[in-house]
Amino acid sequence: MTADRDVDGDEDVDDPDHEVDAGFDARLRIDDVAFDARDVALLEAIDEFGSLNRAADDLGRSYSRALDRLQELERVHGSLVERRRGGPEGGGSELTDAARDLLARFERLCSGLSGVAQAEETVLSGVVEERDGELGIVNTEAGRVKAIVPPDVDRVQVAIRSDAVTLNEPGDAPEPDATSARNRFQGTVEAVDKGTALARVTIDVGAASPLVVVVTMDSVDRLDLEPGRAVVASFKATATRAVPDLDGDSDSDRVTSNSGGSL
Repeated sequence: MTADRDVDGDEDVDDPDHEVDAGFDARLRIDDVAFDARDVALLEAIDEFGSLNRAADDLGRSYSRALDRLQELERVHGSLVERRRGGPEGGGSELTDAARDLLARFERLCSGLSGVAQAEETVLSGVVEERDGELGIVNTEAGRVKAIVPPDVDRVQVAIRSDAVTLNEPGDAPEPDATSARNRFQGTVEAVDKGTALARVTIDVGAASPLVVVVTMDSVDRLDLEPGRAVVASFKATATRAVPDLDGDSDSDRVTSNSGGSL
């Protein structure tokens, strides 16, 4: 296994290289293989129908692709499906203990994040500068942010979910064009509030309020997150929504340019 420097909130379980991708699309990752909700659906369908062929058909997937995906998962997780040949009761497939353990870990991960990671947002006030359909560029005090913006409104508040942010070391952060997480803030860790499995990290990104991010304790250790640590925070435009800023006044329309955020 190799440690991945992307930090999206990976589960703190037996393997230190599990991680969860942001936007609350939960994923368990080992090496280069991520286990996500589509894989959960595949294993559960195999368990229900006792057949990979029937499971793929029920999910609207081709048998060959389902088989390729199962073999890819088994390369890192070990045997997940026991295939039985014919006999008095006929052939079929059933999940192994390893598969059921994997499903249980994924469920624990989702439960933990749904109760913690979705509970907090960072809100930045700004002005819409450009529009491209439902998306727009909002100039905020922390930098320019690409987000889903409301129509016919220029003064907005941008909400960034704590579970929708990926942290990287500055030297390891991918270029914006190389990732779907197009928004990037450079910042400095202010505080790390550690829990049992998850930690709440606040980051100074040049705004009046810090950016709040939820990661696992394993991620805290791997990135050596502590006050004063430089990080790059990335998040997807589709996970970032702007709403009309009903509390703003005319002066707040004038937001000065800030180079801290990039697209």
